[in-house]
Amino acid sequence: MEIVLTFAIGVLTASGVWLLLRPRTFQVIMGLSLLSYAVNLFIFCTGRLAVDAPPVIAGDGIVDPLQYADPVPQSLVLTAIVIGFATTALFLVVILAARGMTGTDHVDGQERDR
Repeated sequence: MEIVLTFAIGVLTASGVWLLLRPRTFQVIMGLSLLSYAVNLFIFCTGRLAVDAPPVIAGDGIVDPLQYADPVPQSLVLTAIVIGFATTALFLVVILAARGMTGTDHVDGQERDR
C-alpha cells in the first residue's frame, strides 16, 4: 500500500510541476491544484495507514496509541482542501479578468509569433 501511495504522490507532483511550467494560465492553475493534492495526500499519509481504526482515543483504561489514527493530519488536510478551493476560485477569477483585459491567456501576456 505504501508503494502505491508513494507512486501516486510522485505522479501528482511531477504532473503538477510539468503543468506549472506551461505557458497558459489555466495549465498553471491545474498544476497548482495537482501539487496541492500531492501535498494533501502526503500529509494525510503521515498520520499512519490504519484501516478501520478509530480517530479518537477513549479515556478508559490503558491505551495503545498505535491502534488509533492520528486526527491532526486529517484536520490539516481538511483545512488545506478548503483553502485550496478558495485560492483556486480566486485565481480563476483573476485569470478571467486578465484574459478580458489583455485578450490572451498566455502567462507573459503575449502570444509567440510562429
